[in-house]
Formats: sequence, structure tokens, C-alpha cells
Amino acid sequence: MSIVPKETIHVIAQSIGISNLHDDVAAALAPDVEYRMREIMQEAIKCMRHSKRSVLTTDDVNTALSLRNVEPLYGFASGDPLRFRRAVGHSDLFFIDDRELDCKEITEAPLTKAPLDTAVMAHWLAIEGIQPAIPENVPIDPLSAPPEVKKSDIPGLKPDQMTVDLKLPVKHVLSRELQLYFEKITELIVTGADDVLLKDVFASLATDSGLHPLVPYFTQFIADEVTRGLNDLPLLFSLMRVARSLLLNPHIHIEPYLHQLMPSVVTCLVAKRLGGKNFVNHWELRDFTATLIAFICKRFGHAYYNLQTRVTKTLLHAFLDPKRAMTQHYGAVKGIAALGSKLVRLLILPNLEVYINLLLPEMSSQDQANELKRYEAIRVYGALQAAAGNCIYEMLQSAPPSRKKPANNKSQSTTRKDVDGDASMHEEDGADDKDEGVKRRRRALSEAWKEDVEVGDLINSLVDLFGEEMLPFIPMREMSKCIL
Repeated sequence: MSIVPKETIHVIAQSIGISNLHDDVAAALAPDVEYRMREIMQEAIKCMRHSKRSVLTTDDVNTALSLRNVEPLYGFASGDPLRFRRAVGHSDLFFIDDRELDCKEITEAPLTKAPLDTAVMAHWLAIEGIQPAIPENVPIDPLSAPPEVKKSDIPGLKPDQMTVDLKLPVKHVLSRELQLYFEKITELIVTGADDVLLKDVFASLATDSGLHPLVPYFTQFIADEVTRGLNDLPLLFSLMRVARSLLLNPHIHIEPYLHQLMPSVVTCLVAKRLGGKNFVNHWELRDFTATLIAFICKRFGHAYYNLQTRVTKTLLHAFLDPKRAMTQHYGAVKGIAALGSKLVRLLILPNLEVYINLLLPEMSSQDQANELKRYEAIRVYGALQAAAGNCIYEMLQSAPPSRKKPANNKSQSTTRKDVDGDASMHEEDGADDKDEGVKRRRRALSEAWKEDVEVGDLINSLVDLFGEEMLPFIPMREMSKCIL
């Protein structure tokens, strides 16, 4: 059933000279007329929306008719919407409320210009890079550099202050291939592709020679994703591997973007929670990030003299702050240890005894009922032990202290006797004489390094704090010399 009645079809037919139209024909034509009307109105609504308007006008209907190759409606176009009024006494009859116009006003008004149809005219925009001086081409003024700002031209500027350096804006243009490369790489990182594909991605980032224009985009991508994805551990690990691949690429110049990259890397090292509150293995990510920070400081320390100093201050503040979480202390210890044994000896060892005394209650099941916090404290304890042990190992390997020859065979035999006695006591008494064996071995080490009192005292203090577990960090060469 069409909304267009057959009587309307009869009226339209009579207007074009057809007076004997059958009722069945009019009823069959009515649905097609309705379909054509709906099609024109839908096109008119599209024109209205493309014009950023919310009111349908006659211009939109004319535009829709011309798009359908239909003759437009003639007459004076109006930008105002038509106002309809309900006829008195009829509920479904409306008419257009036309404003009464004075004929004299209309006849005396000047004639408006006839609207021009849309036309296309061809002209030369540029010929071999030179723009011809024709009216169609608007002259473009060349961009000139701003005048140099002098000290005398700036009011209130002291003579010893520097001048303001103004630089022209530079438009960064990327090729379509680089854009597709960046979009594909970032999509694989965020969505978490398989390990084989990610391995190829990291290899491409570390070796391709045409990636320098993408460096600022990759650093911004890493910063944004680290900020948003602290609860996504695989994403954070992939982002740190992306940073490492960019640092390993010898064809790109990444130094100007280190200030944007370093906060993200340090966050993955000393953040309070990585991977959410669940029990996840974020320790591996912190270990990897610690080595990455050490690599950055080693490679770019000559270009930025205060880079390692600022990183060390950040890590030391996280280590000495008792309000920080154990995960943050672990990251700080791992970061300082990765930067070298000298920093461990300077920053960690002087505070080690006090810190261990505060850490022991957190490791005890009686004082700490939270199993997760107790495990975090144990991890920090292990990190401290490894840092101190590696410090001793590197000290003895790089500069082993000299030993004086014994004055007579008696003292040597006494030392051997002590060590042999310790071994025999350990075999006979078992676990009860374990402490006595540690003391005898410490005494033997002190005899071996009696010329270097600082190393001997340091080893004794570490054995007091960590027990016999520190002895495997002593090189076998020094250990064999001291027990012979």
C-alpha cells in the first residue's frame, strides 16, 4: 500500500494531458512514485549532512535532483525552512504560510544576478617547478627567517644573559612505506604476536638502515604504551626489547631522544607494580631493564656526562627510601649492581648492615604473615647478596692482593693444621660445628689477605651478614691460595 493515493496520480496525469488514465494503472504507478520521492529525499538529506547543517532546504532538494539527472525545480531559492500551518477545521491539511509582500517593493527592488552553474577551467599551476604569474595562481610569499634578536632589543634583559634562539618549524614528512612499517610493527607489539614473528621484528629494528625518521615515533610509542600498560607484563617486556633493538641499531642517531626514552626504561625498573597485583614474574623484566640501563650509560655516557649521575641518584633514592615497596628496592639494587662494582661498594655496602637488619623481619614467617611480601623481601635479600658477592669477586679478580711469605714453616703448618682441623671437625661433628668451620675459613682468608686489611674486613663483614653463602663468590685461585 503506497502513501501516494491514486487520485494524486490522476491529477499529475491530467496536468500533462492524459485524461483517460485507468484506475489500475494509477494504483500501479503510485508505489513507484513513492519510491522515487524517497530516493530524492534521501539524497537531499545526504547533501544537508555534507553541508554541516541540520535543516533541509530547497537547495538540497535541487542538488539531489541534479545528481539523479532530473530537471531541478525552478523559482527563487530560499535558505530559510518552509513554514507550514494547519488548516482550520482539517486535522491533516497543511499549507505554506507565505508572508504578504508589497508589489511596489518587489517592482522597485534591483534584479539579482543569475546564479552561475558549476564549471571547470584548466590552468597551469606550475611548469617545471616554476609557478606562472597568472590571475588564477595566488602569489605565495616566501617564508623568511625571523630577525636576529639582540640583547639590546629585549627590555629588562641583563647583559650577561644569552640571546633567544628562534628556529623555524620543520615539517616532518614520512614516506608511505615508513608509515606502513611503523603501523605494522606497533600493531604486532600491542597485539602480542608469536615469539618467532617478534624475533624477526626485533632483528629488523636492530639492523635496518632506513629507520632513522621513525625514531621519534618509536620513542613516543614506547612512552605512551608504558604509561598505559603497566599491568600488561608481556607488552612491557616487548617494549623494552624494542628499545634495546633501537639502541643496538648502528644506522640511527638516537642520542637526541634519550630524554624521552629514559623515563620509560627507569619506570620498568623501579615501578611499584608491574603486571598487576597478581603473582607474576616481573623480576625477569626488572633484570633485563637493569642491563639495558647499564648499556645506555656505558654507550652514551661520553655524550651526556650527567646521564649516569642522574640515573644513579634516582636508583639510590629508591633504595634508601623506606616508604618504597620491596619491588622498587629490588629494581634499585639490580640497577646499581648493573652499573658496576664501584657503585655497589660506594652506595650499597655502607648501608648494607642497617638495611639487612630491617629486612630480616620481613623475611620471617613469624613477623610477616603476607606470603607475597615475604617472597619480595627474599628476592631483595638475594639481590643484595649477589651485588655484594660480585663486587668482592671483581675486586679480587682485577687486583688480587699480594701475600707475604710465611716467616717459617711453623706458621704455615699452623695454618694448614687449622684448615685441616676444620675439615676433620666438619666431617665428625656435622651441622653442629658448621659455625666453627666458617670462623676457621674466615681466619684463613684474613691470613691470606692480611696486607689488605680493607678487603679482609669487608669479606668478614659480608660473611657476618650473609653467612657461608658468600664464600662461593671468592675466586677459586684466591681460595686455593688461602687454604694451602
